[in-house]
Amino acid sequence: MALMPKRSKHRKVFRGKMKGFATRGNRVNFGEYGLMSLDYGWINGRHIEAGRVAANRATGGTAKIWIRIFPHKPISSKPAETRMGKGKGDVEYWAAQIKPGTILFELGGVTEDVAKLAFKRVAHKMPVKVKLVRRVPTT
Repeated sequence: MALMPKRSKHRKVFRGKMKGFATRGNRVNFGEYGLMSLDYGWINGRHIEAGRVAANRATGGTAKIWIRIFPHKPISSKPAETRMGKGKGDVEYWAAQIKPGTILFELGGVTEDVAKLAFKRVAHKMPVKVKLVRRVPTT
């Protein structure tokens, strides 16, 4: 299941600068436990799918899993041993731009031990450092 947008306004975009902390998507909203990033990075659709499969297998398919990120950004690259110039390279993959504090996945309907085990397995699939966070009860 390749994660990519159905349509996009622009075929290729600038790489941009990753600075600051996540101001959106930084709270656990759906499940009881979340996986929060501690670094900047790009997470592509394959990382997300590998994390989803790992979480599903670790919980035995009993947990509700929410994927909180989506790869909207096209990442292009030129072939190796190509001279400079002649335009921007082709789109290689789509990535989600991640800042520290972004919630990547959420789990619900499981105990804390199962959530820790599942997120430990998911953490091995991610290209950024992550940690487990619990939902903060609203008053």
